[in-house]
Amino acid sequence: MTIGSVLVILSLSANTAFADFPRLCRAVAQHGFLPHAFGFRGRPLVYTEGILVLAALTAGLLVLFGGVTDRLNPLYAIGAFLAFSLSQAGMVAHWKRVGGSGAAHSMFVNGLAAVATGITLMVVLVAKFTEGAWVSALLIVARLSAMLWVRRHYARVAEETRSSSPLAVTKPHAPIVIVPLQDWDRIAQNALEFALTRSTEITAVHVAMEDEDSHLQRQWGRMVEAPVTRAGIVPPKLVVLPSPCRLVALPICDYILKVEAEHPSRQIAVIVPELVERHWYHYPLHNKRAEILKWFILLKGNQRIVLINVPWYIKA
Repeated sequence: MTIGSVLVILSLSANTAFADFPRLCRAVAQHGFLPHAFGFRGRPLVYTEGILVLAALTAGLLVLFGGVTDRLNPLYAIGAFLAFSLSQAGMVAHWKRVGGSGAAHSMFVNGLAAVATGITLMVVLVAKFTEGAWVSALLIVARLSAMLWVRRHYARVAEETRSSSPLAVTKPHAPIVIVPLQDWDRIAQNALEFALTRSTEITAVHVAMEDEDSHLQRQWGRMVEAPVTRAGIVPPKLVVLPSPCRLVALPICDYILKVEAEHPSRQIAVIVPELVERHWYHYPLHNKRAEILKWFILLKGNQRIVLINVPWYIKA
């Protein structure tokens, strides 16, 4: 009976934390001190990110203290008295801003409470520092630093992306199109057909391994150049990049950056053909070079490099 009562009490206590911590994260995120994802509800209509973070932090503390919950008491004491001190100090600022009759008395009472709980906080922190209070101190400093960094990041992004100028309506130039190709198949054909609708300056890039016979090079003239020329269109060029270290994404990314540097006034459109699996169990059966290449381009690129994904959905 006693164990059941304790279980019910602990469940209610945990429910309070998991119900209110995500809401607190949402309020902080709305002011730009946490990632904006904390402010969005998930499919269960709860703030999923806050719940996941709280669960991870809770599991980390249990592992750190070996599952002995008694050792967590100093952390609880510091958290409680810190919350009391901050709330009372906040009320002092509130009464100072609002003013009115009785404001001075309220400021004195809240200020006295803030000082009392603040002194208690320092006593607990010093007395229990080696017994686990250091974890709270470290987490508080780390969280404040992270929140300030998030705030500065959002401020920089807002400043960089802010625009007060109208849309430019000058006639745009067609981009220089680069299409990475692994081999000649329907996936490559689909990507090149789309590329022909975008520009007349198209370059197909193929990475050749030292010990592999490239079917793409031997079939390029018959499968690409001949039909495109008969249609009266400038045929795409084929550039073969050597890769002595058997790297694929990095040589292509370096070539794209080289073309971008050689044409400072042009946009570079990178059309990436990609095989898309219908079922999750097909995912590990195919290489992920397209995804790796897209990550390289996104990490190393800039505003003049446009990434276009052309999927080919398999029916099997």
